[in-house]
Amino acid sequence: MIEECQVGLRRGALRFSRRDYDRFLAGIEAVVLLRDGADLLILPVREAHAGGYLLKQANLAGDRTAHVAGFLRDQGADDEVELTRSAAWNEERAALILAGFFGLQT
Repeated sequence: MIEECQVGLRRGALRFSRRDYDRFLAGIEAVVLLRDGADLLILPVREAHAGGYLLKQANLAGDRTAHVAGFLRDQGADDEVELTRSAAWNEERAALILAGFFGLQT
């Protein structure tokens, strides 16, 4: 069974609902983003001092956000885009994968 969640992108910030954060990233302080062709990989980082983009609480509901505009610009993507996409957890890569994410940006 493939586990999926919704990842939002709004004005250069990745957004996770509290439900999806608790399900896939509970206790995680930061994420690292990697580009693999057209796919965006979101890898959890257990300790914020290890690097990555900090996951900050966005509201009282407990939703989380990570400001990633610089990464998007570095990859030639529009950091002003607003969208919500399904991401699938990949055990082998220990990452959430937004398949075809960069294909949407062209």
